[in-house]
Amino acid sequence: MTSEQFINKDSITSFFTDLQDRICQALTEADGAGQFREDSWQRPGGGGGRSRTIAEGAVIEKGGVGFSAVYGEATQATLRTLNLSTPADFYATGVSIVLHPHSPMVPIIHMNVRYFEMSTGQSWFGGGIDLTPHYVVEEDAQWFHAYLKNVCDRHDASYYATFKTWADDYFFIPHRQETRGIGGIFFDYLKPSDDTHKAKLFSFVQDVGNAFAPIYTHFMHKNRDLPFGEPEKQWQLLRRGRYVEFNLVWDRGTKFGLETNGRTESILMSMPPQANWTYDFRPEPGSCEEHTLGLLQKGIDWV
Repeated sequence: MTSEQFINKDSITSFFTDLQDRICQALTEADGAGQFREDSWQRPGGGGGRSRTIAEGAVIEKGGVGFSAVYGEATQATLRTLNLSTPADFYATGVSIVLHPHSPMVPIIHMNVRYFEMSTGQSWFGGGIDLTPHYVVEEDAQWFHAYLKNVCDRHDASYYATFKTWADDYFFIPHRQETRGIGGIFFDYLKPSDDTHKAKLFSFVQDVGNAFAPIYTHFMHKNRDLPFGEPEKQWQLLRRGRYVEFNLVWDRGTKFGLETNGRTESILMSMPPQANWTYDFRPEPGSCEEHTLGLLQKGIDWV
């Protein structure tokens, strides 16, 4: 029996549960004060998950590291998305993370890695990592994108450019005409053609998942002690508002979770603890806030 034959929904699910454990441990150690609370849940239609949340840590103000493995009959909305006309069952598993720091000098981060299969025989992987700094610092953006490029290049030289563009397009707020942050990589519907190809795609998804902890703990250690004042905190609250707008209006994962009767608390654990909306806010000319807004656009070549 070849190794490729072990790549099925059970082995993929097992990796995701272990990934959640390892990421929570790394974040707990890097934060130094916060502890994760676990909330196990069951989905009425089939499956369940473990939602782990952290609040009021030394660095992380609010965050969630969620694992789920859910199954059941696909909704009509899902069937339409997949161009299926007959009823079918689905199985979906993955890990999803959003972390909101206390300090406006530490970025918000999001990661999702997931696997989806249908009773019709279709299956695919999706996921990605993106960074949302409250203040865009070119050096940090370059480091982040170089790290992701290295992960991608280990698997396919075309991955980074393709998935970076996909992230730029996906993490875009049309009604604001700005990106949510500095992007990263995003991919979806990576469909295996055979068992060997499935093993290769899974290896890539594993490397993306394993990249999360070293990336974010780097920024936790590097930026946690940078000074800031009340103006920076107010800017942070405005940027969090933009994050909320994207997640509630445009994010496909949020929509899928709600459409499939997922657990609302787990789906919405990505929301920040506080956010502000100031009417017609305009940054001071020449300010760091104005500089950041100028860099929230698609197509910046960070590497």
